Parts: sequence; structure tokens; C-alpha cells
Amino acid sequence: MFKRLKYILYQFFEASWYRLVHIGVTPAMSFVEARRTKLLNLLAIPCIPMMFFFAVLNAFQGRWLLSVLNIVNTLSCLAVFYFHKRRKYLSARMVLIFFSTAIYAFTGLYFHNGAEYFLLNILIASILVYDNKWMVAGLSVIICSAFLLIVLYPQHWSLAEPVPASRVWVNIGFSIIFVPVSLSFFKRIQNDYHAELDRQRQVLAGMNKDKEKLLSIVTHDIRSPLATLEMLLEMFSKGEYPQPMMEDAAVVLHKKVTQLGGALDNVLRWSSRNMRGIKTEPEDFLLPPLITEILHFFQMVVQEKDIRITVDVSPIAAVHADRDQVAVILRNLLSNALKFSYAGGHISLTVHREGTRKVVQVSDEGKGMTPTQVSALFTSWQNPDYGTGGERGTGVGLMLCNEFARQNGGVITVESAPEQGTRFTVYLPAGELPASSAS
Repeated sequence: MFKRLKYILYQFFEASWYRLVHIGVTPAMSFVEARRTKLLNLLAIPCIPMMFFFAVLNAFQGRWLLSVLNIVNTLSCLAVFYFHKRRKYLSARMVLIFFSTAIYAFTGLYFHNGAEYFLLNILIASILVYDNKWMVAGLSVIICSAFLLIVLYPQHWSLAEPVPASRVWVNIGFSIIFVPVSLSFFKRIQNDYHAELDRQRQVLAGMNKDKEKLLSIVTHDIRSPLATLEMLLEMFSKGEYPQPMMEDAAVVLHKKVTQLGGALDNVLRWSSRNMRGIKTEPEDFLLPPLITEILHFFQMVVQEKDIRITVDVSPIAAVHADRDQVAVILRNLLSNALKFSYAGGHISLTVHREGTRKVVQVSDEGKGMTPTQVSALFTSWQNPDYGTGGERGTGVGLMLCNEFARQNGGVITVESAPEQGTRFTVYLPAGELPASSAS
């Protein structure tokens, strides 16, 4: 019971301290401004109880003027939180620095209570929170002049009864403690700032890489439909189609343009979702509808090369992965299979289960690859070959497939031999059948 109470009190004080230090700090603030606001809050927090205590103590000892000045100093520290709360950050700085400078200079000169050492603390705080060099220079001249005047003023002559020596040492002690604390905080600000810059540089580098990947996906997915469309238009322009075939060709052309528009819509929708970087969002979904959609995408190429495609997949086969990224993987694998298959060839697409994984295999009977080509397939050292119809690839597609498979907890393997074809195998986490599909 005692440990539970101790834990609750600790959590309460920790949350209260966090709220106090972060008064006025907003997400929209720059990193440095947020740290400066927190620094002023940290200065004000200990000053409030300390100044109030001395105000009461001086009142009991009959030092009414000093007590009033302590009260004013306490109110100026409270005003820091008030102005920060209302997001008047310049007002908070002016109140704390100018009131404190005036009060510490007067009390140090009038009462010789060691308050002049707090002036050095105010100078350090001024340098940390102000960027304007003229402001910093002006405050430095004023504060240093006040400090020297108090220190060099004859101590045997005073306008009021000096405070006890113990009080002087307390003030000096607090002011000395502030110096390493404030400088350590400033050093932490600098370290955090550099760490934040490094983090942002890494984020920007990652976003640039993701942008290049998205651009590669867009160009890869529209290259094949555009090539077919270009070929049809070239044949139209050369008059290679007889007049009776013009109408059929026009229907084919319309279907191809419609297909290209749908592909662009899908790719741009996915690209817009990943504008701030490619993010993997796995979900359970059925493979057959996705496979049907992708096969329709390559319908024209299949007809042109007279390729026979067989699909062996259960109607309830599901995976747990990012649907758009799996679509990119399958589009790339089928595109490569079609590209390197000979006219009249055969491609098979099968899906089966192995333990907790779904295994998707895309096999062709085309050109195949040498062991050297296979070993460099998923690296930047690959040298893309020409397809059986003169198609030229970039090699980026398979690198994206490999990365997307890994991001979804899967892997891709490949088996190939020259003139014997190629088989890509994709292992992905098996998914649960959606309730709507089960019914």
C-alpha cells in the first residue's frame, strides 16, 4: 500500500513538474524557441518560493522595503507563466530580465545582500534567450556596470542596515549553483538541436529515397500500357490496318486508354497516400480479386504475345500485408514474366499455404537467367536484359519488390536457368479470411 501511494505521488509530482516547465510551449514553436521558453520557466520556478520566503522573513525582521521588493520579484516570476500561457513570449522575457536586473541592482547596492551575483545569472539568461546583438550588448553593459558599482562601492558605508552574513552566503550560493545549471541546460539545448538536425536530415534523405521509389513505380506501371498504345497509334498512322479492322482497332485502343487511366488512378492514389514517405499498412485481404485486377492490366500484352496464363489460387486465399505494395510486387513479377516469355509461351501463377505463410509463385518458360544475373538480381549491380520483344527494363522494379516483401514480413526467392524459364516465389504472412468473404 505504501509503495502504491509512493508511486502515485511520484507520478503526480512528475506530471505537475512537466506541466510547469512546458507552460507556453506549443508544437508549432521552433525547437530553439521551445527550449528558451522552458529555460525561463525553469528560472522562474525556484525563484517564486525562494523570493516569497525571503519576503516573509524580511517582513518579520522589519526590512519592509526589502520585503516589498521580494514580493515584486515574486510577482515578476509569476508574470512569466502568465505571459507564456498567453503566448506573449517577448513580454515574459522583458518582465523577468528587466525587473530582476533593477531589483537585484538596487538591493545589492542598498542592502549589500549578495544580490549582485544574481545579476551575473541574469546576464547569462539574457545571452541565452536573445538573438539581437544590440539587445545583448546593451544588457551586458548595464548589468556589468551595476555589478562593478556594487562590488567596488565602499562596504563600510551603507544606506541601510546590511543583511546578516549568512543571508549573503545563501544568495551567493544560489547564484553560483545557477551558473553550471544554466550552462549545462544550454549545452543540452545545443546537443538536442544538433541531434534534431541530424534526425531531420535522415528523414529528408529517407523521403527523397521514397520519392524516387514512387517515381519508379509510376513509370514502371504505365510503361507497358504506353508502349502498346504507341505501337497501335504508329500502325494507325502508317495505315497498316485494313479499313474493316479500323473499328475493331478503335475499340481496342479505347479499352487500352481506359485501362491506362485506371492504372494511373490507382498509382496516383497510392502515391498520394505515401507523399510523406512510403509506409507499410498491413491488412487482411483476399488475393484472387487483386490477381484478377492485375491480369486485366496486362490483357493487351498477353493478347499481343499470345501468352497462355494459368492461375491456381483458392477463392479464399488471403494474406496479411499492405495491399498496394503486394499489387506492386505482383505487377512487377507478371510484367517480367511477360517481357521475357516467347510468343505463344506459358505463364503460371499459383498460391498455396506453407505453415503460417502464403506462397505465391510466378513461373514462365522464357529466356531465363544465368547464375551471375540471378545473384545480382535484387541489387544495384544488376544489368537488365532485353525482353523477347525488344522490351528494355530498368531493374528498379525487382529491387522494389524485394524491399516491399521485407517490409511486409516476407521474402522473395528466384530460380532460373538460361532458355528454361524463371520462377519467382514470394512468401507473405497468411491472413484471416474477412467475414464478408466467408459468407
